[in-house]
Amino acid sequence: MKISFIGISIALIVQLVNIVLIGYLFYLLIRALRKYINSSEVRQEKAEMKKSLGEAIKAHRTRCGMTQEFLAEQLGVSRQAVSKWESGKADPSTSNLLALAKLFDISPEELLREVERSSFI
Repeated sequence: MKISFIGISIALIVQLVNIVLIGYLFYLLIRALRKYINSSEVRQEKAEMKKSLGEAIKAHRTRCGMTQEFLAEQLGVSRQAVSKWESGKADPSTSNLLALAKLFDISPEELLREVERSSFI
């Protein structure tokens, strides 16, 4: 009789520990979701900045009369990469950003200043 009582007690303790762990995981999930929801302004600001960098690249490319394909060949990247930069889905690497500025005949600082101005407007 004592063995079954001990077995039942251990089984209850294991179930209690499982319930506590599930509750803690639920708490962590809710906390993470709240943090994600509250960071929407930061995510939106980053998206606007990426979008504005793409807009600046596209504006300079069209001003210089270049196609995406020509620009891609000059930089040694794919046309799809240039398209992603212009749509804001990706950012050019630092070396590509410097090469873009050189091709557009502007300084890298000038290109980045345009991005900074347009992201705060």
